Amino acid sequence: MTIGILKEPLFESRVSLLAGEVAALTKNGIQVWVEADAGLKAFCMDDEYIASGAAIKTRTDIFEGADILLCIHYNEIPFYLKNKVLIGVYQPLINIDQVEDWNNQLLTVFSLDMLPRTTKAQSMDVLSSQSSIAGYKAAILAASVYPRYFPMMMTAAGSCSPAKVLVLGAGVAGLQAVATSRRLGAVVEVFDTRNEAKQDVLSLGAKFVEVEGTADASKAGGYAVDQSEEFKERQKMRIAESIKKADVVITTAQIFGKKAPILVTADMISTMRPGSVIIDLAAATGGNTEVTADNVTITHGNVTIIGAGNLASAAPSDASKLYGKNVLNFLKTLIDKEGSLTIDFADSIVNNTCITHDGKVISQMVNNKLSTINPNHGNITQLH
Repeated sequence: MTIGILKEPLFESRVSLLAGEVAALTKNGIQVWVEADAGLKAFCMDDEYIASGAAIKTRTDIFEGADILLCIHYNEIPFYLKNKVLIGVYQPLINIDQVEDWNNQLLTVFSLDMLPRTTKAQSMDVLSSQSSIAGYKAAILAASVYPRYFPMMMTAAGSCSPAKVLVLGAGVAGLQAVATSRRLGAVVEVFDTRNEAKQDVLSLGAKFVEVEGTADASKAGGYAVDQSEEFKERQKMRIAESIKKADVVITTAQIFGKKAPILVTADMISTMRPGSVIIDLAAATGGNTEVTADNVTITHGNVTIIGAGNLASAAPSDASKLYGKNVLNFLKTLIDKEGSLTIDFADSIVNNTCITHDGKVISQMVNNKLSTINPNHGNITQLH
């Protein structure tokens, strides 16, 4: 069994496994090949990988010789590649066009954003581990861009009021943004469609903004869910009221498998005072504001909007460490004690995360999405 770790695209600073996680594999007799400089941006050098028992190889060598390919993003994978196992975070429900290519190449693709929300899968939950870092970095980034103090400051020259931060979404990222903003001295309000998030918000010293009539989101895995039109109108009014008073807005709301909901209109942004900042963590799936562009900083009026859909990579060392531990735990479901690849579709974790295998679409959710796009889609194959 040979596992290959690929270098990520230029915009990504993380790597699938650091040397410490590689050592855990090589000690169990698994061969690991690492593309040269794959861990450079995460400050894990080739020498460290070699010391952990890995071999440094070219990208072509890894494509040709490795059985399992680890790459967070699906990019620059040659069309001739066949019969390989890929593990990463590929958002197949959004990047649905890619699924046909995977089938044609007979690739076995596991997408870790499709993990079931179960206790057994918690140790593999890459969305939570990376969202926590993104939420922390969002608050730090906002504080660095905001042209005023975050905490209240009293000086001989006068006093400065604390920043007022509004966080939209109280999932993992949102709560970490709340906690970090509070530690920085800001006054924080939080909006979330899930009423059960209220206690978490209050425990962090923030105010919870309530809107009546929310739909049940208890099974959405921390994501927002579609709401009624009446609720959306009430939601819009409450957010508009809060945004007028906010100096910083951090948005985190996403709907699983869909574009992020628009919560902040251009008109709302126009009511914010000059110098205000918006950090949009949902930018990778369209963003929570009307004007968001992913990986782009724009100015609307006198408000700065930062599209930060990949903010976890701003802390590449710890982000890679946590992601790598998630991947290591996931690999235990695929590799038996003898070090051989064993794909057990009776395992709910394997069944949910496997998108394609042997020319078939395995994920039922992906099959359902394909069927809505093409009613004649006849490849609805759920293995048990």
